Amino acid sequence: MSFTSMSSTVPSLFFFLIVIFNLFISAKSWPLSQDNKIQEQDKDPFVGFNIGTDLSDLPPPTELVKFLQTQKVNHIRLYDADPDMLKALAKTKIRVIISVPNNQLLAIGSSNSTAASWIGRNVVAYYPETLITAISVGDEVLTTVPSSAPLLLPAIQSLYNALVASNLHTQIKVSTPHAASIMLDTFPPSQAYFNQTWHSVMVPLLQFLSKTGSPLMMNLYPYYVYMQNKGVVPLDNCLFEPLTPAKEMVDPNTLLHYTNVLDAMIDAAYVSMKNLNVSDVVVLVTETGWPSQGDTKEPHATIDNADTYNSNLIKHVFDRTGTPLHPEMTPSVYIYELFNEDKRAPPVSEASWGLFHGNTTPVYLLHVSGSGTFLANDTTNKTYCVAMDGVDGKTLQAALDWACGPGRANCSEIQPGESCYQPNNVKGHASFAFNSYYQKEGRASGSCDFKGVAMITTTDPSHGSCIFPGSKKVGNRTQTVVNSTQVAAGETSSRSLSRGFCVSMMILVTCVLLSFW
Repeated sequence: MSFTSMSSTVPSLFFFLIVIFNLFISAKSWPLSQDNKIQEQDKDPFVGFNIGTDLSDLPPPTELVKFLQTQKVNHIRLYDADPDMLKALAKTKIRVIISVPNNQLLAIGSSNSTAASWIGRNVVAYYPETLITAISVGDEVLTTVPSSAPLLLPAIQSLYNALVASNLHTQIKVSTPHAASIMLDTFPPSQAYFNQTWHSVMVPLLQFLSKTGSPLMMNLYPYYVYMQNKGVVPLDNCLFEPLTPAKEMVDPNTLLHYTNVLDAMIDAAYVSMKNLNVSDVVVLVTETGWPSQGDTKEPHATIDNADTYNSNLIKHVFDRTGTPLHPEMTPSVYIYELFNEDKRAPPVSEASWGLFHGNTTPVYLLHVSGSGTFLANDTTNKTYCVAMDGVDGKTLQAALDWACGPGRANCSEIQPGESCYQPNNVKGHASFAFNSYYQKEGRASGSCDFKGVAMITTTDPSHGSCIFPGSKKVGNRTQTVVNSTQVAAGETSSRSLSRGFCVSMMILVTCVLLSFW
């Protein structure tokens, strides 16, 4: 080939190589950009759940993890480091805080080797397949087991040193949850301070949290604020309900307006830290919630109030409005709790903090529309009302008669010869009638009870040609709206990649042709 023809071919060849290189880089960087996107999402405020185990029908770990995935729950806190649960969480992208129970503080706080062994057994053995994000050391130690207070910081430091030795100290934070009662004079927030009794613990602890970039974990319950200050704190302020300006709480020192009690409690924690010369530690709300049932001394522990509090809490976090003192920072929260713990000792409210029963049916329905697909028991998704198992036929028949009579449910489909007549038994007919009434009432709170013989389920009870009211099924075909949306998004991404690849191939072919022109 002559020098002239070579010189005319080189630019085309050079362009050809650039295109190949760009295709290669694009293919390599796409997964990385996805990973970066996931990491960015992790920095956003989130709502997680505490999972207690003091219940009679806790699902096995593998089923529990599937349930979490169905509910789009991506952050949980355990009160231990159960190995079966940590195994089940592997490769699920569910972030988990594991815990050192209070009864293990003595061993870990007095022995570096014991702390190292604990990290090896409960963290190194599972991370990174299981996404452990933090270790909560003890729970409300200063107020529940004050005799263990001298061991708290040594235990935290020993565990941190073990993480350093395993090169995991930047990925996994170490802290300890506190009760709100370690703060005094919490309203107005500008006057709050930590109980001086615990300064010998709190000062070095806060210095440790600042140095390691770990959060101050706080268990904050507006419910107890209301119970202890009846007549002083309005219920609406505790429930995140909309307030007129006259009802907003105003800090006279800062003139900041507080529309809810939780924000005031969080800002009280920030002020308390600032009074000890710490201003770079974020607050993580490790527990908050509202009980759905109580005894006669707790009349405000109701399903409606629990629904209102937790629904508004979730909206508040996802709105990312921060607090009056720190509007630029929205704390993440862990709701207490996922399941009702029916084995808890009295009062009644102790067993009634959960959003779900142990059999995974909802205790009540959250109203969190606009918060994405988080929590499938949201009323924006489909729920149904069916007859409970184990109820005698006479009681079910009475409830069925009421639903089809005074309740004015549409019971035409369970008449002889109609599509839902089979199976011809009282339980099947009652489920259809209960659900017909429930859907007619707009799935309102309390519309699926029937004197305790009905329950809410997220499983569509339709079968064959029998389509229950509210179902997305058409004949034997189910249209799953959420999944179809996700598939459509996936197809869009695939189409975008395909278009990009085709364009690049067209350029490549053009370059080759030009080189031989």
